[in-house]
Amino acid sequence: MPFPKKVKIVEVGPRDGLQNEKQLVSVDTKVELVDRLTQAGLSAVEAGSFVSPKWVPQMADSDKVLAQVKKADGVSFPVLTPNMKGFEAAMEAGAKEVAIFAAASEGFSQKNINCSIAESIERFEPIMAAAKEQDIAVRGYVSCVVGCPYDGAIAPEKVAEVSTRLYDMGCYEISLGDTIGVGTPAKVAEMIAAVSQTVPIGKLAGHFHDTYGQALANIYAALELGIHVFDSSVAGLGGCPYAKGASGNVATEDVVFMLNGLGIETGVDLATLCEAGRYISQSLGRVPASKVSLALSAQ
Repeated sequence: MPFPKKVKIVEVGPRDGLQNEKQLVSVDTKVELVDRLTQAGLSAVEAGSFVSPKWVPQMADSDKVLAQVKKADGVSFPVLTPNMKGFEAAMEAGAKEVAIFAAASEGFSQKNINCSIAESIERFEPIMAAAKEQDIAVRGYVSCVVGCPYDGAIAPEKVAEVSTRLYDMGCYEISLGDTIGVGTPAKVAEMIAAVSQTVPIGKLAGHFHDTYGQALANIYAALELGIHVFDSSVAGLGGCPYAKGASGNVATEDVVFMLNGLGIETGVDLATLCEAGRYISQSLGRVPASKVSLALSAQ
């Protein structure tokens, strides 16, 4: 299959990236980061998460961030809403798109949200009903699509089952997350092939972590199968909580550089993107975890 001519990047740094940071980042810094990312041409930037501040203190000010970021035509600012309480808070904050998440692994579901996969999906039913009523777009995430820190290898059929449940509930897109980054191109291709039997390939997105250095190779494999939406995190924000010292999210700069090299349009200006990555990295007191950013800054 020929590569897609255009790829959409969903920038997850301000949410998925920053939520793992120990030091609290100010509202002003988060807003500046989101604004820089939209200036770079990203059309979807996760702005926050409406979860319990007790469990994720970094996201406690998501309502303030969402209120202050510069809105622009054609740019969405999705927020994570794990339950009805979070959904209602997101609506109060003016969110126009939300995301829900399930796991393809029973062990991960129990450890992460203290319930079975089936129970977690049942919890989303009132969110889906309310979202439909209020004309709010809902994106679905599936974690541990290749491997799990508790259950080991995950069967592609299980990923397909969970993805199909979310899609049938009304999620407009399903983001397939290799949470611990153990995926390799062959495993990823096998998993996508299984999921695409029941969810159209055009409704799938890839979310590959770089823990084992395989994220770009996995994105390439997914491109070959026709996937044209990928999640990534500016400056590689967000380590892998299951592997001490390991990188987590793939860096948006590295993804854009590769796509540019393939002649695939992203609408993202690499230089402006790198500046955004350096801005937040400096705020956190470190260098970006993006090889492309480091190489360009050394020139």
